Amino acid sequence: MHFGINPPKRQIIVPKNKSIKGDLYMKATGIVRRIDDLGRVVIPKEIRRTIRIREGDPLEIFTDNDGEVVFKKYSPVGELSPFAVQYADVLSRACGMTVLVCDRDRVVAAAGNSRKDFFERRISGALEELMDKRQTHVAQPGGQNRLQPVEAVERYAAVAAPILANGDMTGAVYMVQPETGAVPSEGDIKLAQVAAAFLGKQLEE
Repeated sequence: MHFGINPPKRQIIVPKNKSIKGDLYMKATGIVRRIDDLGRVVIPKEIRRTIRIREGDPLEIFTDNDGEVVFKKYSPVGELSPFAVQYADVLSRACGMTVLVCDRDRVVAAAGNSRKDFFERRISGALEELMDKRQTHVAQPGGQNRLQPVEAVERYAAVAAPILANGDMTGAVYMVQPETGAVPSEGDIKLAQVAAAFLGKQLEE
């Protein structure tokens, strides 16, 4: 007869103003909102600004048996993360640069030598503005139009191409400029644009 011994549970210390649900830490804001007669609730402007919730952004709704309701930002590009990682790896091998795929908030896939420096990093305000304009960024000689794609990492984009799905801006594909400052070739630009178009098409299906 075999007797199993249950290992001791891992102790998790949670600050007083936070609670833990599974792997999700939830911070108490002290803000209470009433639901109106149409079932609507207003998310305070301060919270929307902090976590970058924009007008028209989709939110996922989760519930549990304890009566808790959790709103989570929905990322269509994030749903493609396993596929995006494979595509980024192929693209990185083709162009010889680190390739990143991001949604409207952070990097969801990275491939290449510097991928660990970028994965899950929050995108910069400059990249967010570029995506809002739905423009393709191409690095120019001499660094005249430098674009830092993510916060806290001082590397610049060689190419950044927007991902559009059903007319909505959902993210971007970008190649990280080599430290030598080399500018991308026409082939590199086309590769990034094709990758962005392909991922956008996958989101529409």
